[in-house]
Amino acid sequence: MAKKGAGCKNRAVRLGIIGDPVAHSLSPRMHQAAMSALKITGTYELLPTPAEALAGRLAEVRESYQGVNVTVPHKVAASGLLDELDQRAASIGAVNTIVNRGGRLIGYNTDAPGFYWALERAGLTPGEALVLGAGGAARAIVYELVSRGWLVAVYNRTPSRAQQLVEQLGGWAVVAGKLEKAVKETPLLINATSVGLGDPEASPLPAGVLPERGAVVDIVYEPRETRLLREARQAGLKTLDGLEMLLGQGVLAFELWTGGPAPAEAMRRALLGGE
Repeated sequence: MAKKGAGCKNRAVRLGIIGDPVAHSLSPRMHQAAMSALKITGTYELLPTPAEALAGRLAEVRESYQGVNVTVPHKVAASGLLDELDQRAASIGAVNTIVNRGGRLIGYNTDAPGFYWALERAGLTPGEALVLGAGGAARAIVYELVSRGWLVAVYNRTPSRAQQLVEQLGGWAVVAGKLEKAVKETPLLINATSVGLGDPEASPLPAGVLPERGAVVDIVYEPRETRLLREARQAGLKTLDGLEMLLGQGVLAFELWTGGPAPAEAMRRALLGGE
């Protein structure tokens, strides 16, 4: 939890989320609810940002925002454009939260502990895991799992990206010809790609390929039940959707921005569509 942050509780705050796309994001709903619960005046804005506009957007953040989240596809690129990274973000090589401290942009990664917070709440304990993807979210997840004693395999459609990730963070890469076997034999499967985002019929796996036992996690939360999770549930596997990870990382990000405890239950109710 953050011990100090942007110190914004007593003045209007301006927060947002940088990504491309961002229209689907539930972060505004979650963070506006947090500010309302704590009687903080402020806004949380959608900031659609194509890759070529990222540096300019960060300049705007430096001038006008107390902090922002960073989402697909900028988590890795943004980490190289900031004034400072905390230790976890530097180790992962990706950021999802930026705090503006007096004009200095400090990068953090709350995806990693936020994801593990969700795993623990689901009762999942260290063992073997297979992570699909090699982007910013995948890097955070692999880092956190490896650091907590999990045995982690990584698959990516571009094998060199998976290999580079495991060389930097630990684990081992799975080649395409071994994917089906790895999926079936690994008791925790994690989709850390954006496949399925906004498309309930898209899946990162070939039809019929699922673990033989255990749990399936999908960090996509729109739709909340992706095709991958639906098929896993129908196969009798335990499933965990992306809302809990979103909540976990959001709580930690909000505490970095404000320097105080986040109203987690109010944020959860907002994510679930309640008041």
